[in-house]
Amino acid sequence: MPVDLLLALIVFAFVTSITPGPNNLMLLASGVNFGFRRTIPHMLGISLGHAFMLVLVGLGFGEIFKLYPPAYTGLKVLGVVYMLWLAWRVANSGPVRQSAGRAKPMTFLGAAAFQWVNPKAWIISIGACAAYTVADRYFATLLIVALVFPLTNLPSVSVWAMFGTSMRRVLGDPARVRVFNIGMALLLAASVVPTVLDLLEAARP
Repeated sequence: MPVDLLLALIVFAFVTSITPGPNNLMLLASGVNFGFRRTIPHMLGISLGHAFMLVLVGLGFGEIFKLYPPAYTGLKVLGVVYMLWLAWRVANSGPVRQSAGRAKPMTFLGAAAFQWVNPKAWIISIGACAAYTVADRYFATLLIVALVFPLTNLPSVSVWAMFGTSMRRVLGDPARVRVFNIGMALLLAASVVPTVLDLLEAARP
């Protein structure tokens, strides 16, 4: 892969990883409610799960949805329902002290599986495979893309978990953490609005 293309890929991976999205909002909430150490499996699930997704999309998995559009529509609906359920869970998380003993953070496998219903993850995967692979060295450059993303993504998403962890003292009061969790839930629910609008547009006769 040419150096200039590699640098562009690193910038793309960093910007798309560090900016707000469903993954980072959930990591922020997890950092507040469970702390950094208990959020590590969640972070690893995001980074490695998305890398696996990139490889499969690059190998042609995404073409299935081009051939069978209803399957993609079904995935979008599933994604909306799942993220709204996650928003409900975040909103109903208990105060920091209660969450530590009662609730559980997202697991590695749960976070990895979540990438498949995360619209932002799909957009990033398709865009990266289209823009940063080289035709005559496709498989080699696809592997580079799949390697660069977790190496860039993991430190980026860790920032959100660390920020959430740093807020634990401020949000130690049950009333404050309740307001925070509801706010995070509303933001997570708002992140599905573009997908819902796309579904409504596609449903029009």
